[in-house]
Order: sequence, then structure tokens, then C-alpha cells
Amino acid sequence: MRQNRDVTRTDAGPPALRFPAPAHGRANGWSRRRGPVALLRSAVTARPRITARLLVFLLVIPLVVGVAAPPRVRGDDLASAQARQKELQQKIADQKAEVARLRDLQAGLASDIASTSKALGGINADLASTKKQISGLTTKIAAVRAVYTDLVQQVNLLDRQVTSLGQEQAEKAKELADRKAMLAARVREAYRTDRTPLIQQLLAAGSIADVLQDVGSYMDLGGQDQAIATQIVQDQQTLDALGALLVQTRTAKDDLRQETLAQKVQLDGQVATLKVAKTRLAALQAETARQLAIQQTAWAKISKNAASVKRALALDAQAQRELASRIATLLAQQRQFGNVPSVFNGTLIWPLSGVITQEFGCTGFPSEPPIGNCAHFHQGIDIAAPLYSPIQAAGDGVVLFAGPNPYDPYPKAWIVIIAHSDSLLSWYAHVDNGSHGITVTAGEQVKAGQVIAYVGMTGRTTGAHLHWGIQYNNEFVNPRLFV
Repeated sequence: MRQNRDVTRTDAGPPALRFPAPAHGRANGWSRRRGPVALLRSAVTARPRITARLLVFLLVIPLVVGVAAPPRVRGDDLASAQARQKELQQKIADQKAEVARLRDLQAGLASDIASTSKALGGINADLASTKKQISGLTTKIAAVRAVYTDLVQQVNLLDRQVTSLGQEQAEKAKELADRKAMLAARVREAYRTDRTPLIQQLLAAGSIADVLQDVGSYMDLGGQDQAIATQIVQDQQTLDALGALLVQTRTAKDDLRQETLAQKVQLDGQVATLKVAKTRLAALQAETARQLAIQQTAWAKISKNAASVKRALALDAQAQRELASRIATLLAQQRQFGNVPSVFNGTLIWPLSGVITQEFGCTGFPSEPPIGNCAHFHQGIDIAAPLYSPIQAAGDGVVLFAGPNPYDPYPKAWIVIIAHSDSLLSWYAHVDNGSHGITVTAGEQVKAGQVIAYVGMTGRTTGAHLHWGIQYNNEFVNPRLFV
């Protein structure tokens, strides 16, 4: 008996597909829903056209559903974390280079401060030169402090980055946990749905639209799950990268903080040492000023008569020339005796420790004679010291002269002159001639450091001091060049 196919239209959508039961089945309750196997068997025993259409639906649905691609997984977060790792490595390298530069600056600063402190603590510091050195050291400390401050700011920046990365890591971990929970829920739902066979769901559908929707949702479930799983893997990689970045940043911060703390301790020590040097310089300057005030007061009394001062300076210059001529003769005699070496090897030592009241060269002190372009030129170094302080030979040599300058007008200055070589002589003037007189005689060989006289006030002087001069190749030069 031929079966008829009923096709009806509904207002809600496409024609609904109905599978009427055979006549002999209606009495058996076809209106009641039967099992999926029985339904499929009934469908297969129906007209070939009905079976073919069902098979077409079953074959076409996967193709239609498969057109929708799974969501694309983006790796922006992972790439960003990896890029930041590279940036951090470069930043760490730059910071290490900056720390190395700071160490070099600190080493140079420490060396300069030590040299300056040694000069101030040594004999007869050159106060003008030392003042310039301290000024330069102050500038260097400012440069060191600037580098240190920059490193401290970088430590603070790393500290903020550690906090930010910790928050970012927590947010990514929560995001990962949420995705895992979502996937777990979908897997559980898929497992529950899978207990109802797919073919049963298809055959129980009320229309073609229902078939497409139900089967499409079922088959799309795997693609969405795969996308979520892929994103979970990506999130885990990003989380791991963030964790590594956090550890590296925290380590870099801790290392840099320790290094900056060490440099701060060193810088504080150098600042304290420089402060001591400044205090020492101030004390020496004050003492020098006091000695100069004494000398200037004494010179003011002497110089009340300008004519007599001018005459005294001229007489001093004449006496100096005549004494130099006699010394040249005495040197020639000692050379003939073989007592004077042709060359002096080594350096000289300071003959006396005290306060330098006048350096070598142009001076504002009116008691010095005019030489060259200088209105007043000092041909030695004046060392103020307590009366009767011992004076030492600056180097090995032979005594050429010891006694009062025979060419000086009254009051005569007592002098010791030592030949260290054919071309190098040392002069010691204003030495005492009383209870602490000269201890050596002309022609005597002396050693460096041997006491040859004592500080006095002989000659035209404004206070107890030693005038120490160095004559090289018949010209007076700066004694500091030889010590």
C-alpha cells in the first residue's frame, strides 16, 4: 500500500518534515515516541526518497557547521611578556655599565681625596694648589652623587615594576583559572549530552531548522572547546613568562639596591674625608694669615720711610749678586777637590715643617725686589716655624758656605749653602746665630736629613722663619719641583 508524504507549512519557518507511520503502525501507537533505533529502522523501510533525504541532511549538516572556524587565539600577551624580558635584560646591562662607571668615579675620587689629604697632612702644603684640588673634588663628588641618584631612581622604578607585575600576574592567573573552569564545565556538559545518541537527537527534531541548529551546536562544541584549550595553553605560557619576568625584575632590583647601598656608604665616607681635608685647609689658611699679619705689621714699621726701604732693597739685591759670585768660586774649588758630584740623583726633602707664608714667584709682599715682569718676586719659599726649630739638609752634598752674608748691610742674615751637584745648590737663610747656631762648616760633607742649623731671625726679617731657595744652573727655581 503506497504511503503518502504530508508536507505542511508553518508561519514560523521552513516547511516541516513529517514521517507518517504506515497504516499498519497507527494501530500500534505510532503517535507515541519510539526509541531511536526503531525510528531509524522505520525510516529506512520507508520510501527510498525519504531515506535519501535524511542521509543528505546527515551528510550536509557537518559541512554546513564546519564552515564556522574556531575563534582565533591571539598571542599578544605572550609576545609582550617576552619583549619585556628582552627589554629588562638590556636595562640590566645598562645598569651594570652605570654601576661600573660609578665605581670608576668613586675610585678616582678616593685616590684624589687621599692625595689631597696626604698633601695637607704632610710638610708645607701648597695651600693655593690644595684649595684648587678641593674645589675640583667637590665637583667630582657632585658628579658621583648624580650617578648614584640616577641609580636610586632606577631602583625605585624597578620596585614599582615588581608591584605592577605582581598584579598583572595575579590577573592573568585568575583569567587562566576562569578559562579552565569554563572548559571543565563544557566537557561535563558534553559528557552528559553524549548519553543521548546524536542520531536520536536528529530524528527527534521537529524540523530541518531544528536539525541544523541541534546538530550544528553539537558539532561546534568540539571546535569551541579546542579554541578554549588553545587559549589556556597560551595563557599558561604568558603566565610563565610573567613569572620569569617578575623574578628577573625582583632580582635586578635587589642587586641594584645592594650595589647602590654599598656605593652610598663609600660616598658618605669620601664626603666625610673631604670635610676633614677642608677643615685642615681652613686651619692652615688661618695660621698662614696669622703669620702673614705678623710679618706685614713688622714690615709696616720698617717701611715708614719709603726712601730707606728702596735703598734697603737695592742693597739686598747687590748683596745677593756678590754672594752668588763668591758661591760660584767656592763651587769651582770643591769641584776641583772632587767633593761635588756632576749629577744629583734622587729628590730633595723638606728642610723644615711649618707654615708657608710665601711661595716661590710673584708676590704682593713689598719687601721682595722686582724681577722680570713682577713688581715683587720671591726667589724661594718662606717657612714660618717656632724659633730654634731644627733645619735639615735637603739632600746629600758638601757645604759651600756657612755663616753671615758678608755683603749684607746691617743686620746681616746668616746662611748655609749646600752643593748637591755641579748644577744644584740649596740655600738656607735667616738661621739663628746665637744659642742655636749653625752646626756645620764650609767643606763638610752632609747627608739628607742631617741638622745643619736652627730657625732664627737674622737679617732683615719680619718673624721667625726659614727662607729656602733652590739654585739650578745658576737660576733660582721653585723648590717644589725637587721634593
